[in-house]
Amino acid sequence: MEEKLSLDVPESVPYIIQNLKAVYGVPSLEGDIDPLDALIQTILSQSTTNVNSHRAFENLKRRFPTWEQARRARASSIEAAIRSGGLARQKSVRIKNLLNEIYERRGSLDLSFLRTAPLEEAREFLSGFKGVGPKTVACTLLFACHRPVFPIDTHIFRIARRLGLIPEKCSDEEAHRLMEAMLPEDRYYEIHVNLIRHGRKVCRPTNPLCDECCLIDYCRYYEMDAGPSPQFCAHALTSGRDNNKSKCAVFDSNPLQLLQCQNRKKRRTVCAQR
Repeated sequence: MEEKLSLDVPESVPYIIQNLKAVYGVPSLEGDIDPLDALIQTILSQSTTNVNSHRAFENLKRRFPTWEQARRARASSIEAAIRSGGLARQKSVRIKNLLNEIYERRGSLDLSFLRTAPLEEAREFLSGFKGVGPKTVACTLLFACHRPVFPIDTHIFRIARRLGLIPEKCSDEEAHRLMEAMLPEDRYYEIHVNLIRHGRKVCRPTNPLCDECCLIDYCRYYEMDAGPSPQFCAHALTSGRDNNKSKCAVFDSNPLQLLQCQNRKKRRTVCAQR
């Protein structure tokens, strides 16, 4: 059984998870996804948008109803099918080689064994293919096999650095190890999806919407670069609390939008009086 990295979990982590849940809810993990489908979908998602990658995958499955048909096809035929996804030439060669390598190693294209194989063996199997990195491995194992693995995409990488959860200079492999060690296994999917949602809507690469961020109280990027711009709600001002005590995080007129609190040195959670 794979041993989880021993790590002192930052005090902010439970509050980060809680605030993300308050804003974005709890997503449900889809049921029956074929592991090879998930693997190729993740390859197609590299360096493109979800819309483009989904369209490319649908076109590929329409052109080749089975992966055996795709394996026997020319790379140029795969390229034509996935053209809408971007980088079609590189990805078509990668997919073609991947299918051939899986067949050579397993004698078939059935990857269902990944659902029950020891986790480290499953990781090693997928990592052995060219072009399959930590994110692709983790997405395949989490989404299709429901294994306790945490995928980190570009949004999560950015947010984790800004929150100080991982070092500024950190490899993909190290980031995956650190995040898996500090997050609860039974909430990997929820946290993964909610961080991506947050990265797309609020914590953007440029011009992040810090004043709308539910994680602002735990953000080193904000403290160092963005500067404070506190706002307070009527509840915080009229609750009769001592001014020396921390104010709770509260909702503005938009109930899905959290505002930062006055005392940034104290720990805060989502306002209970919504």
